[in-house]
Amino acid sequence: MHLEEEAKWGRTRAPQTYARRAGRPAAPPPAPTPGPGARGCSTRSARPSARAGTAPRTEETYVAWIRRFVRFHAPRHPRELGKAGVTAFLNDLAVRGRVAATTRNQALSALLFLYRNVLDIDLPWLDQLVTAKRPETLPVVISKQEVRRLLNHLDGTPRLVAEMLYGCGLRLLECLQLRLKDVDLDRLELRVRRGKGAKDRVTMIPERLRPALVAQIEKVRQQHRLDAEAGAGWVELPAAFDRKSPHAGRDLQWQYLFPATRRYWHEETHQVRRHHLHESAVQRAMREAVLRAGLPHRVTCHTLRHSVATHLLEAGYDIRTIQELLGHKDVSTTMIYTHVLNRGTLGVVSPLDTL
Repeated sequence: MHLEEEAKWGRTRAPQTYARRAGRPAAPPPAPTPGPGARGCSTRSARPSARAGTAPRTEETYVAWIRRFVRFHAPRHPRELGKAGVTAFLNDLAVRGRVAATTRNQALSALLFLYRNVLDIDLPWLDQLVTAKRPETLPVVISKQEVRRLLNHLDGTPRLVAEMLYGCGLRLLECLQLRLKDVDLDRLELRVRRGKGAKDRVTMIPERLRPALVAQIEKVRQQHRLDAEAGAGWVELPAAFDRKSPHAGRDLQWQYLFPATRRYWHEETHQVRRHHLHESAVQRAMREAVLRAGLPHRVTCHTLRHSVATHLLEAGYDIRTIQELLGHKDVSTTMIYTHVLNRGTLGVVSPLDTL
């Protein structure tokens, strides 16, 4: 569902989202109920060219922030508000809401989209809005022994996902959105399609994961065969590829490596589809494993990605190579892991250790 399908700011996607995750057909959306300040403020006016390339989750996030902005200034319409109105909303988020700098910048991006791409207003003061400065924090990294303890408290699909996060340096969604065609077990290569920043990259597959991946691919093959026999077997295709190749969504190569346990009805295409495993299932298993392992850190799925970068640096691998494997746009992002190496700051040995 795209922004133009959100007829008014008051419409919510929650019922459709939960119905899809539960594997049953989504009920028709409720009638639009715009707030006092939202009348006439329709997302249908957003220019198609401006929406091109916008991720669905970004669209959902923008809609949520714009609704909050409209309600904050109700009953005044956003067209009537100037720089002071936008600044007041952002300041309220920082002072009363006590949100992080990244959250405030996210809200600002949504408002810029509202004025420039929905209301088609390009005012000079839009460029004068200053983004909040993000605090410089160091990533949480766990040792190899702690990684081993954590993996020992995981099993099944969550364990294989966690092993790929650590062994391949993947982000969680990058891992869950993998298709069978992205896995090359002969070359032990993994192709990440449209990762962060819409960039593709190639990373390694650990040799020890080959048997588990072979078993997982066979499991998906059998599940897809049963789905196809039941009239299902479809998956979502990227961009407009479904128009270029209408039947590709039912091919085995396009099936997700980690499919969801339930199917859902796609209203627009009248297809019974299977999405990839939802990230919350892995995150929940990770939280439980961290508690059982007794790790004293705040460990998340992304912590494994931080840890593999640090452990590769400790092993002496070139930082440019690690940058390519992790898909960092700038090497300065990779350089942050040099500050959490197990060698002290800048590799300096404390004089106390020499006594």
